Amino acid sequence: MPEQLALPGLLPKPTDRLFFAVLPDAPATAQATTITDTLFGAHGLSGRRLSARNLHVSLHHVGDFAGLPDAVVARALAAGDSLRHAPVAIRFDKAGSFVRRHRTLPLVLRGGGQVIPLIALQHALGEAMARQGFRHISSAHYTPHMTLLYDPRYVEARTVTPVEWMAREFVLIRSLIGKARHEVLGRWGLAGE
Repeated sequence: MPEQLALPGLLPKPTDRLFFAVLPDAPATAQATTITDTLFGAHGLSGRRLSARNLHVSLHHVGDFAGLPDAVVARALAAGDSLRHAPVAIRFDKAGSFVRRHRTLPLVLRGGGQVIPLIALQHALGEAMARQGFRHISSAHYTPHMTLLYDPRYVEARTVTPVEWMAREFVLIRSLIGKARHEVLGRWGLAGE
């Protein structure tokens, strides 16, 4: 990566976000889009919806960077290469806002106890990342979810028609910050432990 100039005390603005994720299959994407449309209309929401092609369930945030750091990408790819894990059944049956300290709240799909296998995958990937020199992130702080949109209005959690699929792979995504564009940099099958 070429050297970037920065004023003393000021870091360059991040342009690239790297994260591991699970992507929904086509039927799950369609169901999530239907739920988004229903909630959008029912609650008079006006915020930014995620495009169907950007729907995902984050596993681990690798980092935000000014430019794409080749060494970090190589370590993330090595972590993905080293992971062996069985496919994971995903089922989200609730929708509601996550509360956070920003003006816009993420409206997300999430589940109950049925997300434990997804937490196990996230934990195993964290261990694989730690072996590559990344800081291990505890699954105790991980809440599996799929963000549908961002809106200033709070939507109380409610039961929805389940969005479910069998995750048979996970991916490393490069997100171009502020451009709503994702690129898959690595893809690994979930075939067994």
